[in-house]
Amino acid sequence: MKKLWGGRFKGNTDKVVESFTSSLSFDVRLWNYDIEGSMAHVKMLGKQKIIPRKDAALILRGLAEIREEIQAGTFKFRDSLEDVHMNIEHALIKKIGPAGGKLHTARSRNDQVALDLRLFLRDEISEVEKLLRKLQQALVSAAEKHVGTLMPGFTHLQKAQPVLLAHHLLAYFEMLERDCERFADCLKRVNVMPLGSAALAGTTLPIDRKFVAQLLKFPRISENSMDAVSDRDFVIEFISSSAVLMAHLSRFSEEMIIWSNDEFGFVELPDAFTTGSSIMPQKKNPDVLELTRGRTGRVYGHLMAILTVMKGLPLAYNRDMQEDKEPVFDTVDTVKSCLIVLSEMMPEIRFNEKVMARAAEGGFLTATDLAEYLVRKGMPFRDAHRVTGEIVRYCIDGNKRMSDLNLKEFRQFSKLIGGDIFSYISAGSSVSGKKSYGGTSPRMVQARIRQIKKRGKRFRAEG
Repeated sequence: MKKLWGGRFKGNTDKVVESFTSSLSFDVRLWNYDIEGSMAHVKMLGKQKIIPRKDAALILRGLAEIREEIQAGTFKFRDSLEDVHMNIEHALIKKIGPAGGKLHTARSRNDQVALDLRLFLRDEISEVEKLLRKLQQALVSAAEKHVGTLMPGFTHLQKAQPVLLAHHLLAYFEMLERDCERFADCLKRVNVMPLGSAALAGTTLPIDRKFVAQLLKFPRISENSMDAVSDRDFVIEFISSSAVLMAHLSRFSEEMIIWSNDEFGFVELPDAFTTGSSIMPQKKNPDVLELTRGRTGRVYGHLMAILTVMKGLPLAYNRDMQEDKEPVFDTVDTVKSCLIVLSEMMPEIRFNEKVMARAAEGGFLTATDLAEYLVRKGMPFRDAHRVTGEIVRYCIDGNKRMSDLNLKEFRQFSKLIGGDIFSYISAGSSVSGKKSYGGTSPRMVQARIRQIKKRGKRFRAEG
């Protein structure tokens, strides 16, 4: 088959080369965006009288028919035509005749594929943001149910201070909130229209790029034709934002895996989101969470791949950039599937409140509260820290908890300690006292939940 670009070539392309260079197996996914961009382009060509209006109308009808054929599954894609763009253009010429050859006027595959990828990512970012909001809603719903549930907070995976389970869950809400902000900011760089840059230098024909941008709802137009066809920063930024999101999902998955272990017993994972062992009948494996944790590595790999592809490319377009599609597509699919399954799983996780509360009472978790009690009595913090450490050591040596000590024992270490000490060293009083902004007290947590829900209602009203 003669190539649409084959005018200066005498012989046919080797079959091995055709197979090696073909991108159809993955860029076929862009077919609808390719047609959308082509329709906008040909409308502009007709408006500017670069091609006759009757030819523009004929091309538009042909593209609409091709779209219907692809949707119906009757369109025949051919590997020999290299990519989705050539397949559609070849089919158009075959369908409507020589007028179809005018579609590519004032356009290159270089700016065409950049357009298609931006249109694709624009839609996918919107979908990712919706899924992020759904997972956030599931976290907030769980937090509302557990404003009164005590648990140990950890540092270095060691028990540190008592916190509310709701506060812990809302920490993941805040992570996802930053993810939403990153994707929204990324969209600003995605939403730039490159079409009209042609191969690298623009075109001598009197095109109207602003008109095309309006048709395709792009708020901005690329300023430099060489940059426009060789820019994949927006791809790197999308995968980078996705990698950070996957880190957050992986951290959540790791905690749920640890918490579901018998050694913790903090959660019971739903049967519908776990699997069994092929040999051990008693096992209940957190495979969904483990796969989410594992697939994080895939997205990290895609980020390194695209960074490596782009790091040494001279201006302008180079065929290396064909390697951007598969990392983008797999990142989109991985992120969306993980968000979907975790959003469905989250409401079904059962938190063992009594186990968590018992864990919050042990391990001297209120030692900092004792130190701050002494600070309120006038003792410098470093001295209070030392005295509290001595009390902890005394308890360890005597196999006691701080709540087991009587006032006389406390006063061995400081005469500043009075009978009111016992209202400061329980897990409940510790949590209730954390009233600093962003702290774990019920009052602060409830205020944050109200703020989140109020903002959510506003977003839904605006949407």
